[in-house]
Amino acid sequence: MHPTTAVPRIGRGTAQRAARSSAVRVAARGGFVARGVIYLLVGVLALRIAFGDSGEQADRGGALAELAARPFGHVLIWALGVGLAGMALWRLSEAGFGAAGPDGRKAGTRLLSFARFVFYAVVSLSVMSFAAGEKGSGSGASDQQSRDATAQVLGLPGGPWLVGAAGVGIAVAGVWIAVRAALRKFHRHLDRSGMSPRLRRGVDVLGISGGLARGGVFAAAGVFVVKAAVAYDPDRAKGMDDTLRSFADTSAGPWLLAAIAAGLALFGLFSFTMARWRNV
Repeated sequence: MHPTTAVPRIGRGTAQRAARSSAVRVAARGGFVARGVIYLLVGVLALRIAFGDSGEQADRGGALAELAARPFGHVLIWALGVGLAGMALWRLSEAGFGAAGPDGRKAGTRLLSFARFVFYAVVSLSVMSFAAGEKGSGSGASDQQSRDATAQVLGLPGGPWLVGAAGVGIAVAGVWIAVRAALRKFHRHLDRSGMSPRLRRGVDVLGISGGLARGGVFAAAGVFVVKAAVAYDPDRAKGMDDTLRSFADTSAGPWLLAAIAAGLALFGLFSFTMARWRNV
Protein backbone atom coordinates (compact mmCIF):
# COMPACT_ATOMS: atom_id res chain seq x y z
CA MET A 1 0.00 0.00 0.00
CA HIS A 2 1.34 3.41 -0.94
CA PRO A 3 2.06 5.69 2.07
CA THR A 4 0.00 8.53 0.61
CA THR A 5 -3.13 6.36 0.50
CA ALA A 6 -2.57 4.68 3.86
CA VAL A 7 -2.73 7.93 5.85
CA PRO A 8 -6.20 9.02 4.66
CA ARG A 9 -7.55 5.51 5.25
CA ILE A 10 -6.11 5.44 8.75
CA GLY A 11 -7.59 8.89 9.36
CA ARG A 12 -11.03 7.81 8.23
CA GLY A 13 -10.83 4.68 10.38
CA THR A 14 -9.90 6.74 13.43
CA ALA A 15 -12.73 9.17 12.79
CA GLN A 16 -15.23 6.34 12.41
CA ARG A 17 -14.09 4.75 15.66
CA ALA A 18 -14.44 8.11 17.37
CA ALA A 19 -17.95 8.51 15.96
CA ARG A 20 -18.90 5.17 17.53
CA SER A 21 -17.02 5.74 20.77
CA SER A 22 -18.55 5.21 24.18
CA ALA A 23 -18.74 9.00 24.63
CA VAL A 24 -20.95 9.38 21.56
CA ARG A 25 -23.11 6.46 22.68
CA VAL A 26 -23.55 8.03 26.11
CA ALA A 27 -24.42 11.35 24.43
CA ALA A 28 -27.07 9.64 22.30
CA ARG A 29 -28.65 7.90 25.29
CA GLY A 30 -28.67 11.14 27.25
CA GLY A 31 -30.43 12.77 24.30
CA PHE A 32 -33.18 10.16 24.34
CA VAL A 33 -33.70 10.77 28.07
CA ALA A 34 -33.96 14.53 27.48
CA ARG A 35 -36.43 14.02 24.64
CA GLY A 36 -38.45 11.70 26.85
CA VAL A 37 -38.69 14.25 29.65
CA ILE A 38 -39.97 16.95 27.29
CA TYR A 39 -42.60 14.73 25.65
CA LEU A 40 -43.71 13.37 29.01
CA LEU A 41 -44.22 16.89 30.36
CA VAL A 42 -46.00 18.05 27.20
CA GLY A 43 -48.32 15.07 27.48
CA VAL A 44 -49.10 15.85 31.11
CA LEU A 45 -49.76 19.52 30.30
CA ALA A 46 -52.06 18.53 27.44
CA LEU A 47 -53.96 16.17 29.76
CA ARG A 48 -54.52 19.06 32.14
CA ILE A 49 -55.95 21.10 29.28
CA ALA A 50 -58.23 18.22 28.29
CA PHE A 51 -59.64 18.14 31.80
CA GLY A 52 -60.28 21.86 32.03
CA ASP A 53 -56.99 23.54 33.01
CA SER A 54 -56.22 25.91 30.11
CA GLY A 55 -53.67 28.14 31.80
CA GLU A 56 -50.49 26.41 30.59
CA GLN A 57 -48.88 25.94 27.19
CA ALA A 58 -48.69 22.31 26.07
CA ASP A 59 -45.44 22.65 24.16
CA ARG A 60 -41.70 22.72 24.79
CA GLY A 61 -41.92 26.19 26.31
CA GLY A 62 -44.61 25.04 28.71
CA ALA A 63 -42.52 22.02 29.66
CA LEU A 64 -39.53 24.25 30.45
CA ALA A 65 -41.69 26.62 32.48
CA GLU A 66 -43.05 23.64 34.41
CA LEU A 67 -39.53 22.50 35.22
CA ALA A 68 -38.38 26.01 36.12
CA ALA A 69 -41.04 26.16 38.83
CA ARG A 70 -39.69 23.03 40.53
CA PRO A 71 -36.83 22.66 43.02
CA PHE A 72 -33.54 22.43 41.13
CA GLY A 73 -35.50 23.18 37.96
CA HIS A 74 -32.76 25.42 36.61
CA VAL A 75 -30.25 22.56 36.86
CA LEU A 76 -32.68 20.18 35.21
CA ILE A 77 -33.19 22.54 32.28
CA TRP A 78 -29.42 22.79 31.77
CA ALA A 79 -29.29 18.99 31.85
CA LEU A 80 -31.99 18.81 29.17
CA GLY A 81 -30.07 21.24 26.98
CA VAL A 82 -26.87 19.23 27.33
CA GLY A 83 -28.75 15.99 26.66
CA LEU A 84 -30.26 17.39 23.47
CA ALA A 85 -26.82 18.63 22.42
CA GLY A 86 -25.64 15.04 22.86
CA MET A 87 -28.44 13.88 20.59
CA ALA A 88 -27.35 16.42 17.99
CA LEU A 89 -23.74 15.24 18.24
CA TRP A 90 -24.79 11.63 17.71
CA ARG A 91 -26.90 12.53 14.68
CA LEU A 92 -23.99 14.48 13.24
CA SER A 93 -21.74 11.44 13.65
CA GLU A 94 -24.35 9.36 11.81
CA ALA A 95 -24.46 11.89 9.00
CA GLY A 96 -20.70 11.86 8.67
CA PHE A 97 -19.86 8.19 9.17
CA GLY A 98 -23.13 6.28 8.83
CA ALA A 99 -25.68 4.95 11.29
CA ALA A 100 -25.99 1.54 12.90
CA GLY A 101 -27.73 -1.09 10.80
CA PRO A 102 -27.48 -2.37 7.22
CA ASP A 103 -28.84 0.85 5.66
CA GLY A 104 -26.80 3.20 7.84
CA ARG A 105 -24.37 4.26 5.11
CA LYS A 106 -26.98 5.05 2.47
CA ALA A 107 -27.13 8.65 1.30
CA GLY A 108 -30.79 9.04 2.27
CA THR A 109 -30.16 7.77 5.80
CA ARG A 110 -27.21 10.09 6.29
CA LEU A 111 -29.14 13.07 4.92
CA LEU A 112 -31.99 12.34 7.34
CA SER A 113 -29.46 12.14 10.18
CA PHE A 114 -28.09 15.55 9.19
CA ALA A 115 -31.59 17.04 9.19
CA ARG A 116 -32.11 15.61 12.65
CA PHE A 117 -28.77 17.06 13.75
CA VAL A 118 -29.90 20.54 12.68
CA PHE A 119 -33.24 20.11 14.46
CA TYR A 120 -31.74 18.93 17.75
CA ALA A 121 -28.98 21.52 17.62
CA VAL A 122 -31.58 24.30 17.32
CA VAL A 123 -33.73 22.83 20.09
CA SER A 124 -30.71 22.36 22.35
CA LEU A 125 -29.63 25.97 21.81
CA SER A 126 -33.17 27.12 22.57
CA VAL A 127 -33.31 25.16 25.82
CA MET A 128 -29.87 26.31 26.99
CA SER A 129 -30.72 29.91 26.10
CA PHE A 130 -33.74 29.61 28.36
CA ALA A 131 -31.57 28.15 31.11
CA ALA A 132 -29.16 31.07 30.69
CA GLY A 133 -31.97 33.56 31.25
CA GLU A 134 -33.06 34.39 27.69
CA LYS A 135 -36.58 33.19 28.37
CA GLY A 136 -38.04 34.58 25.19
CA SER A 137 -35.83 32.33 23.11
CA GLY A 138 -36.51 29.16 25.01
CA SER A 139 -40.08 29.42 26.22
CA GLY A 140 -41.84 31.52 23.63
CA ALA A 141 -45.22 30.09 22.72
CA SER A 142 -44.88 27.73 19.79
CA ASP A 143 -48.14 29.13 18.40
CA GLN A 144 -46.78 32.68 18.09
CA GLN A 145 -43.50 31.41 16.69
CA SER A 146 -45.38 29.45 14.02
CA ARG A 147 -47.47 32.48 13.07
CA ASP A 148 -44.43 34.75 12.90
CA ALA A 149 -42.46 32.32 10.76
CA THR A 150 -45.44 31.79 8.45
CA ALA A 151 -45.97 35.54 8.07
CA GLN A 152 -42.31 36.06 7.13
CA VAL A 153 -42.36 33.35 4.48
CA LEU A 154 -45.71 34.48 3.08
CA GLY A 155 -44.14 37.87 2.41
CA LEU A 156 -41.49 36.36 0.14
CA PRO A 157 -41.91 35.94 -3.64
CA GLY A 158 -43.86 32.73 -4.08
CA GLY A 159 -44.44 32.72 -0.31
CA PRO A 160 -47.78 30.89 -0.35
CA TRP A 161 -46.27 28.09 -2.41
CA LEU A 162 -43.32 27.82 -0.01
CA VAL A 163 -45.59 27.75 3.02
CA GLY A 164 -47.88 25.24 1.34
CA ALA A 165 -44.96 22.98 0.47
CA ALA A 166 -43.70 23.19 4.04
CA GLY A 167 -47.15 22.30 5.36
CA VAL A 168 -47.42 19.31 3.05
CA GLY A 169 -43.95 18.20 4.14
CA ILE A 170 -44.89 18.42 7.82
CA ALA A 171 -48.15 16.55 7.25
CA VAL A 172 -46.42 13.82 5.23
CA ALA A 173 -43.78 13.51 7.97
CA GLY A 174 -46.57 13.04 10.50
CA VAL A 175 -48.18 10.29 8.45
CA TRP A 176 -44.75 8.68 7.96
CA ILE A 177 -44.10 8.72 11.72
CA ALA A 178 -47.51 7.19 12.46
CA VAL A 179 -47.25 4.48 9.79
CA ARG A 180 -43.76 3.48 10.87
CA ALA A 181 -44.96 3.25 14.47
CA ALA A 182 -47.96 1.11 13.49
CA LEU A 183 -45.69 -1.21 11.50
CA ARG A 184 -43.26 -1.42 14.45
CA LYS A 185 -40.34 -0.22 12.35
CA PHE A 186 -38.61 0.76 15.59
CA HIS A 187 -37.82 -2.94 16.11
CA ARG A 188 -34.90 -2.68 13.72
CA HIS A 189 -33.26 -0.05 15.93
CA LEU A 190 -33.66 -1.91 19.23
CA ASP A 191 -31.56 -4.58 20.84
CA ARG A 192 -34.49 -6.82 21.76
CA SER A 193 -32.37 -9.90 22.52
CA GLY A 194 -32.06 -8.94 26.17
CA MET A 195 -35.74 -8.13 26.65
CA SER A 196 -38.21 -10.43 28.31
CA PRO A 197 -41.44 -11.18 26.39
CA ARG A 198 -43.38 -8.92 28.76
CA LEU A 199 -40.92 -6.07 28.26
CA ARG A 200 -41.12 -6.49 24.49
CA ARG A 201 -44.90 -6.20 24.61
CA GLY A 202 -44.65 -3.15 26.83
CA VAL A 203 -42.18 -1.44 24.52
CA ASP A 204 -44.46 -2.19 21.56
CA VAL A 205 -47.39 -0.53 23.34
CA LEU A 206 -45.31 2.55 24.08
CA GLY A 207 -43.79 2.74 20.61
CA ILE A 208 -47.02 2.24 18.68
CA SER A 209 -49.30 4.46 20.77
CA GLY A 210 -46.65 7.12 21.22
CA GLY A 211 -45.72 7.15 17.55
CA LEU A 212 -49.37 7.35 16.44
CA ALA A 213 -50.00 10.32 18.75
CA ARG A 214 -46.81 12.12 17.72
CA GLY A 215 -47.51 11.52 14.05
CA GLY A 216 -51.07 12.74 14.46
CA VAL A 217 -49.90 16.02 15.96
CA PHE A 218 -47.39 16.57 13.15
CA ALA A 219 -49.99 15.75 10.50
CA ALA A 220 -52.56 18.13 12.00
CA ALA A 221 -49.98 20.92 12.33
CA GLY A 222 -49.07 20.45 8.67
CA VAL A 223 -52.71 20.75 7.62
CA PHE A 224 -52.99 24.05 9.49
CA VAL A 225 -49.90 25.38 7.70
CA VAL A 226 -51.42 24.43 4.34
CA LYS A 227 -54.62 26.26 5.32
CA ALA A 228 -52.56 29.33 6.19
CA ALA A 229 -50.97 29.22 2.73
CA VAL A 230 -54.28 28.81 0.91
CA ALA A 231 -55.97 31.62 2.87
CA TYR A 232 -52.82 33.79 2.89
CA ASP A 233 -53.41 34.15 6.61
CA PRO A 234 -50.53 33.40 9.02
CA ASP A 235 -52.98 33.24 11.92
CA ARG A 236 -54.22 29.90 10.55
CA ALA A 237 -50.85 28.30 11.30
CA LYS A 238 -50.67 26.62 14.69
CA GLY A 239 -47.86 25.54 16.96
CA MET A 240 -48.01 22.44 19.15
CA ASP A 241 -50.19 24.02 21.84
CA ASP A 242 -52.91 25.28 19.48
CA THR A 243 -52.70 22.08 17.43
CA LEU A 244 -53.33 20.00 20.54
CA ARG A 245 -56.20 22.25 21.62
CA SER A 246 -57.77 21.85 18.18
CA PHE A 247 -58.33 18.14 18.90
CA ALA A 248 -60.74 19.16 21.65
CA ASP A 249 -62.81 21.08 19.06
CA THR A 250 -63.64 17.91 17.12
CA SER A 251 -66.80 15.86 17.55
CA ALA A 252 -64.91 13.65 20.02
CA GLY A 253 -64.39 16.66 22.25
CA PRO A 254 -61.76 16.68 25.00
CA TRP A 255 -61.56 12.88 24.96
CA LEU A 256 -59.60 12.95 21.68
CA LEU A 257 -57.23 15.52 23.15
CA ALA A 258 -56.86 13.32 26.25
CA ALA A 259 -56.02 10.31 24.06
CA ILE A 260 -53.43 12.28 22.07
CA ALA A 261 -51.97 13.72 25.27
CA ALA A 262 -51.67 10.27 26.81
CA GLY A 263 -49.97 9.08 23.62
CA LEU A 264 -47.40 11.89 23.81
CA ALA A 265 -46.68 10.99 27.43
CA LEU A 266 -46.25 7.36 26.37
CA PHE A 267 -43.86 8.49 23.64
CA GLY A 268 -41.84 10.13 26.39
CA LEU A 269 -41.68 6.79 28.18
CA PHE A 270 -40.80 5.10 24.89
CA SER A 271 -37.85 7.51 24.56
CA PHE A 272 -36.62 6.27 27.94
CA THR A 273 -36.67 2.70 26.63
CA MET A 274 -34.77 3.88 23.55
CA ALA A 275 -32.14 5.35 25.86
CA ARG A 276 -31.57 1.87 27.24
CA TRP A 277 -32.13 -0.45 24.28
CA ARG A 278 -31.45 1.61 21.15
CA ASN A 279 -28.59 0.44 18.93
CA VAL A 280 -26.27 3.43 18.64
